Amino acid sequence: MALNYNLAKVYALSDNDPEFVNQIISLFVTEVPLDLTQIKLGIKTKDHKLAYSYAHKIKPTLDLLGMDQAFEEILQIEAWTKAEGKRKEINATFDSVESQIEKAVKEITKDFEL
Repeated sequence: MALNYNLAKVYALSDNDPEFVNQIISLFVTEVPLDLTQIKLGIKTKDHKLAYSYAHKIKPTLDLLGMDQAFEEILQIEAWTKAEGKRKEINATFDSVESQIEKAVKEITKDFEL
């Protein structure tokens, strides 16, 4: 089974510093799920600024963790908030991001015994 995340960029950025790596993944596990809740709320209430600011906030983390598909989808969510698009097409994109993040959080929590 393919992992939902890849720490190559994190290790490269940190010069293989395990403490830095732990900081990044802890941040991911604790903050990104909360940020997702805000994006979901923004989509639901058509608060495009709210959805955008949190999508923008988690974007670099998804990139750093090698979550390419989720990263692409967050870009789509950002574009959607700027266009203030209709809700239905964005729900599927958001659900996909959410499920990838949930899987990655589970894997990281297990892999790093958090």
